[in-house]
Amino acid sequence: MIQDEILVSIKRPQLVCVESRADSKRLHYGRFTLSPLRKGQANTIGSAIRRVLLGELEGTCITCAKFENITHEYSVMIGIEESVHEILMNLKEIVLRSDAYGIREGSIHIVGPKKVTAQDIILPPSVRVIDTTQHIASLNKSINLDILLKIEKGRGYIIQNPENYNSQDGIFPIDAAFIPVQNVNYSIHSYWSGNEIQEILFLEIWTNGGLAPKEALYEASRNLIDFFLPFMRAEEENITETKSLSDNMTPSLPLSHISTDTKRIVFDQMYIDQLNFSTRIYNCLKKANINTLSDLSNYSREDLMKIKNLGEQSVKEILEFRRNIGID
Repeated sequence: MIQDEILVSIKRPQLVCVESRADSKRLHYGRFTLSPLRKGQANTIGSAIRRVLLGELEGTCITCAKFENITHEYSVMIGIEESVHEILMNLKEIVLRSDAYGIREGSIHIVGPKKVTAQDIILPPSVRVIDTTQHIASLNKSINLDILLKIEKGRGYIIQNPENYNSQDGIFPIDAAFIPVQNVNYSIHSYWSGNEIQEILFLEIWTNGGLAPKEALYEASRNLIDFFLPFMRAEEENITETKSLSDNMTPSLPLSHISTDTKRIVFDQMYIDQLNFSTRIYNCLKKANINTLSDLSNYSREDLMKIKNLGEQSVKEILEFRRNIGID
């Protein structure tokens, strides 16, 4: 009986997706459970993951539009039902997904009469529209609508300053909400297991389709790992303390006391976007389906040289990095 209780108390928590559905292209829902957890752990995890889901995940938005022969946001274009301002608001609502960082460009080149939707946006290969039916403008005459678009990937909100743009050139900023997660709820169920109270964490996630709920949860977990990595690395930093401070503190564990296997686990769990590689190296590794340092450690110099667009200098940089952290 005692052995059974010990096994229950040390059982590793399991994450289960109990429901996943797409109510529409711009509304996805996922429900997850995490259990068993000790008393108090569910609230700690639920609160942290909710804050990260709502505030730290990246999204892709249109942040600027340039119109031909337009000098004011509230101008009315003959043959188009919407004003420039209304078109900008419609562009703001378009949900995009991008696998690349940096600024990308899109465009709209349409001859009326036509109902212009998100499907008519010309995008680079790394960017795609989630809902192609989203309305942009209605052209009721045989006129041209030409718009150049600036597309960015970021996080949080950006309130644009119009003074940074010259409307006389037809350039208008668009406030951006880089937030793929629309809402998050969590609840906790407590129950007795043997002689202790355990908990189940229920987590509900709604997204705009830019990320699936499961993807959002995965990205949020990665971000939380990033936040705590400095604490995990603290043992490797050479921190000089004053004598008076050290007398009142418990001495830290020397790095020599940390096993090689433990250090290896810490590094292997890192993702390549945490390694401060150049954009070129990062993009090449991602295209080769190398996502973690563990994946990267399985590649020899010869294997790395075979990766498309990854030059010799980049390979040297990768190998030097691996030597510095003791992977090779």
